[in-house]
Amino acid sequence: MKSIEDIHKTPMTGTQILAVSICLLINFLDGFDVLAIAFAAPEIAREWSVDAMDLGIIFSAGLAGMVAGALLLSPIADRVGRRPLILTCLCIISAGMLASSLTSGVSELIAARLLTGLGVGGMLSSLTTMVAEYSNDRRRKLAISVLQSGYPVGAIIAGIASAYLIQHFGWRSVFVTGGLLSLLMIPLVIWRLPESLDFLSHRQPPGALRRINEILEKLGHPTLDTLPQPETGSNGASRFQDIFSKEYLGATIAIWLAYVVLLSAFYFVTNWTPKILIDAGLSREVGISGGVLIAAGGVVGGLVLGGLSSRFSVYRIGAVYMFAAIAAMGVFGRLEFELSTMLPVAFLIGFFLAGAIIGLYAIAPDLYPARIRNTGIGWALGIGRLGAVLGPYVAGVLISAGWERHEYYLALGLPIVASLAAVLWLQAYTSARQPGA
Repeated sequence: MKSIEDIHKTPMTGTQILAVSICLLINFLDGFDVLAIAFAAPEIAREWSVDAMDLGIIFSAGLAGMVAGALLLSPIADRVGRRPLILTCLCIISAGMLASSLTSGVSELIAARLLTGLGVGGMLSSLTTMVAEYSNDRRRKLAISVLQSGYPVGAIIAGIASAYLIQHFGWRSVFVTGGLLSLLMIPLVIWRLPESLDFLSHRQPPGALRRINEILEKLGHPTLDTLPQPETGSNGASRFQDIFSKEYLGATIAIWLAYVVLLSAFYFVTNWTPKILIDAGLSREVGISGGVLIAAGGVVGGLVLGGLSSRFSVYRIGAVYMFAAIAAMGVFGRLEFELSTMLPVAFLIGFFLAGAIIGLYAIAPDLYPARIRNTGIGWALGIGRLGAVLGPYVAGVLISAGWERHEYYLALGLPIVASLAAVLWLQAYTSARQPGA
């Protein structure tokens, strides 16, 4: 077991960096696939005469699929492995995106977006777990932050590509592009992404020792003569229930609460901002630019958080980000529709809001041991996606009911205070669990 543990203490090898990079690329495509609908939505609404209520349901459909994927598919990775689940989910995503391009009505598009979300939601926790397990202790928080920054990068590319693709080929081409790119990732994963060493050593499927030693040789570490003694309960049927045990129940509830509130606000601003700007009389290009700037802010905010987390507590940095996100959303809700002020504030919303979410991704792997890590993270993301479903839908309801912009931004931004409190509680919880605390 010492050879496996040494991976977390020594500098990262090229094989480790490549594994992290593949996960980053997949997460980048996930961002493209999930948020492509936000940029295609104005054209879909115009072509099909879709009102705000139905558009909110379309936005939420993919996110509802992500909930189902995270809750139902993520735990499977703790039984069959991270890599097989990633491959399965890539197939599901590709099918959902290509099906989206063939739809002819709202119901069909909702079904296709549900399928896409199912694949994305099922895979997110495995990507986070793989990066956490293939990173060394020094670089883990930064690597997870870089991984999650790939999601808003995908949204940025989705916005830039959508502006070109929609103009020249129509909105369906956006989904065709995303589906084909996801298909191309399948042979790359088969070829170069190894299975999780932590999974192989704890679960010990048939051929585990051989597979572990093959990976250790590629990493330049000594091989094992025998498999380590399995952790108590690591092969039992109680894996799911363990995240609700006395030891982990508080952390489970706190991380769920933090995700629900933050993702509700995040998916509201990313899905609705382009349409809000266009409906105010600004051009389609400006509307898309608003969405791109939110995503760009998220990239920068996540990378800054990752860099700072090597020197400061990620919990405290995340709390500061959340407070600033509340302020930025409040300001945006009251601004006049002027590009000189709205677009910079949109960038700041993305910086602090997406950065705070990336902070949660960096925190989550520390809350659970390897035997229930994918289950714990997957359920946190799945429950969090309930907020992601509610955010765009609630916004659609409030807008249809005639609420003013500052009112619905406040209604979806102020609850972030609850996430802030949850993260500060988790800081005290993890500190108390450390040896010698």
